[in-house]
Amino acid sequence: MCGIAGILSSKGQSKESLRHHGGKMLRQIAHRGPDGYGEWLSDESQVYLGHRRLAIIDPEGGKQPLSNEDGTVWVTFNGCIYNYMELSQTLRSKGHKFKTYSDTEVIVHAYEEFGEDCIKYFIGMFAFAIWDEKKKKLFCARDRMGIKPFYYIHNDSQFAFASEIKALLAADLIRKEPDYQSIQQYIYFQTTLEEKTLFKNIIKLPPGHNLVYDYASGKLTVSEYWDLRFDVDFSKSEEYFIDKLRFLLEDAVKIRLRSDVSLGAHLSGGLDSSTVVSLASMINVSGSTLNTFTGAFQEGEKFDETQYAKLVAQSVRANYQEIFPTDQDFVEYLPKIIHYMDEPAAGPGIFPQFMVSKLASQHVKVVLGGQGGDEIFAGYTRYLIGYLEECLKGSIEGTENTAEYAATLSSIIPNLPMLKQYTPMLKYFWQDGLFDSQEKRYFRLMNRSGDMKGLFNPDFKIDHDGVFASYESIFNRSNAQSFLNKMLYFDLKVHLPALLHVEDRVSMAWGLESRVPLLDHRIVELMASIPPTIKFKNGEPKYLFRQVIKNIIPSEVMNRKDKMGFPVPLHLWYQKSLKGFVKDILLDQTAKDRGFYDVNQLEKAIDNEKAFGRTIWGALCLELWFKTFMDN
Repeated sequence: MCGIAGILSSKGQSKESLRHHGGKMLRQIAHRGPDGYGEWLSDESQVYLGHRRLAIIDPEGGKQPLSNEDGTVWVTFNGCIYNYMELSQTLRSKGHKFKTYSDTEVIVHAYEEFGEDCIKYFIGMFAFAIWDEKKKKLFCARDRMGIKPFYYIHNDSQFAFASEIKALLAADLIRKEPDYQSIQQYIYFQTTLEEKTLFKNIIKLPPGHNLVYDYASGKLTVSEYWDLRFDVDFSKSEEYFIDKLRFLLEDAVKIRLRSDVSLGAHLSGGLDSSTVVSLASMINVSGSTLNTFTGAFQEGEKFDETQYAKLVAQSVRANYQEIFPTDQDFVEYLPKIIHYMDEPAAGPGIFPQFMVSKLASQHVKVVLGGQGGDEIFAGYTRYLIGYLEECLKGSIEGTENTAEYAATLSSIIPNLPMLKQYTPMLKYFWQDGLFDSQEKRYFRLMNRSGDMKGLFNPDFKIDHDGVFASYESIFNRSNAQSFLNKMLYFDLKVHLPALLHVEDRVSMAWGLESRVPLLDHRIVELMASIPPTIKFKNGEPKYLFRQVIKNIIPSEVMNRKDKMGFPVPLHLWYQKSLKGFVKDILLDQTAKDRGFYDVNQLEKAIDNEKAFGRTIWGALCLELWFKTFMDN
C-alpha cells in the first residue's frame, strides 16, 4: 500500500525539471507512504517514476521503483499481490532471479514472462506503472474491483499519472477546472461514473482496465482486461455452491493475512465484517491475538452496534477497541476528509470510517474489512424493493415463474417485514413510473438527487437525459438476464468503486493498509455464476452467504434484523451543534458569489433535513470541494 507517480515528457524536459515536478507530486501523497521515498529517471528518455512506500511485505528489501536484473523493466506499484509466494515459485522455476522477497518484484518478472497478460495471474489489489526501456512504452493497470486508485492526464507533450488527483495538481501540469458534466453525475449518484472525475481533463483509469502509452508516438491506448460475466451455471446444486464459497472465503482471508507487520480488522457487528474477523481468527497461524476496531455514536441505539461487535470479538477472543466520534470531530475533520478524498464520493459513513481508521492506525499497519459484501452477496434492501415490484408485475402478467425472476411474490412474503423501516423509500419509489422498465426503476432507487436539484440556481441546467443515458449504458452493458444481476452489475461498476474510493482514502490518510477479502475476484466470479434463485432465494438478502457462515459467527449476529450500515446522526447535529458550521460553509460570501446555489432554498433545506437524508450532505461536500480545490 503506497503512493505512486510518474511523468513522461516529449518536450525535452531536463532531468532536474522532471525530478522537481515529480518531487512535488510525491510530497502531496506523503501520507500514503510514510516509510520510504524513491525516484527513478531513465537515462535514455524523459521518464520519471516516483514512489512513497508503506512497508508491509519485505520491509527491508522491497524499495521502489524496482527493476529486473538488467534494469530494462521498472515498476512503481501501489497495493498487494496476495498470491506473490506462489507466483514467485512459478517464476523462479522458469529461471527468473529475485533479489527481494517482495510482492513488487513478482510484478516485474511476471511482466517479463507473460507481457501485458501478467495481470491475469494476480490475485490482489493493485495500481501500477511499468516502464519498458526496450520497447519505450509505459504499461499501467488497475485491479479488477477498483480497490486501488489510478489517475492520469494526457496531452500532446506529456503523460502523467498518480495515486491521487492532488499530486497531479501539485505538479502544475494542468489547469484546475471543474467538470460540470461530472458534477451533475455527482448530484444524482454522489459519485462520478467510470473514467470521469470532478476535474476537467483529469481521468481515472476504470477498474479492470489497463493502458499503454507509446513514448515515441504519444499514443495512449486504454483497454478493458476484465469484466464480470453472468454465465449462470444451472447444473450445480445449492450444496455445491455453499462448499465452493466456503473454500474461497477461507482462502481469500488466509492469503490476506500475509504480512510482515502488525495486522488487525474492522468490526461493525454485521455479517460481513464479523465473518472476516471470525475466519481470520480461525486461520491465523501467527498465534497473536487479532486486534479489532469498532465505531459508533452516543446519540442512541439507532447509532450504536457495539453490543454485536463486542459479542463477535469475545467469541473469537480478539482484542476489542472502540471509538465514538462526536459532532466536534465532524467539524474538525470533514474539511480534511475532503482534502484526502480529492473529490467527494458516497455518503456520510465516510466520517466514522475515517475516525475508526485513525484508531486502527495507532495499533496496526494492516487492517482487514468486510467491504463489498452487500454488492457481491445481494445484501441491500433495495434489491428486495426492486423485486417486490417485479413480482407484482409478474403475478399480474403471469410471467413470475420464468427464469428471469429470482423470486416469486408468494416466496418473498416472509421477507417483506424487513421493509417496514423503509416505508418512506417505498412511498417515493411507487409514486411514479410503476411497472416501468427495469433500468428506469433502478435509476429511481439509485438516484440520490432528491431535493438537492432544487438547491441550485435556475441557470444551472440539470441534464437529466444525459445523466440517465450514461447510467443506462452501464446498467444494460452486461450479459445479465435477471433483474437482480443487472442491479448487482451496476453496483459493482458504480456504487462499489465509490465505497472503495472512500476505503482507500480514509485508510491511506493515516498510513494504514486496508484489505478487503470479500472482493477477491474469484469470489465475485463465483457469485456471478450462481443462479439468482439460489443466491437470492425467496428474496432473502445474502441467502447463500448466510448458509455458508451460519456456523461461523454468533447466532445473535446471524439473526439480526436491524443492521444499520453505520448511520451518522447528522440530522440531529444539523438542528443544533452543527447548524452554524453548515451555514458558515454553504452560506458564506464565497459560496454566494459562486452563484451555484439558490440561497433561500439552501437555508430551508438546512432547517428541514430529514433523518438520514443526503441533501445537505451532498451540498456540503460539494461546496467544501470547491473551497478546497478550486478557491485555494
